[in-house]
Amino acid sequence: MWLVALVLSLLVAALGALGVVAPARLVGVVRRLESPGGLYAAAALRVVLGVALVLTAPTSRAPEVVRLLGAVIVVAGLVTPLVGVARFRRLREWWSARGPIFMRVWAGFALVLGLWLAYAVAP
Repeated sequence: MWLVALVLSLLVAALGALGVVAPARLVGVVRRLESPGGLYAAAALRVVLGVALVLTAPTSRAPEVVRLLGAVIVVAGLVTPLVGVARFRRLREWWSARGPIFMRVWAGFALVLGLWLAYAVAP
């Protein structure tokens, strides 16, 4: 399960890196999720990542933090479909309207979180 957690953590880091380097391209990726199927796919990835983190936590470098983040990510994944496409679109529009610096800062957080999670769960 650590491999699933590692791969998905690196995916989070890659999306964060994309947002730091090219925020408009990240917005394009996020736009692809603006459908019921896209929201369910995002929710499924979140739940899988969260469960993988919870199950990998005991052997990780920071078990308590990894377990907590995993639980938070599972809850976020379960809530994602409840957001709805219209609200998701408004949130994406609000986020992207704040400008590239704002988007880069948030993407930087995703990059750091993804890299830290990858470090924490790697054997």
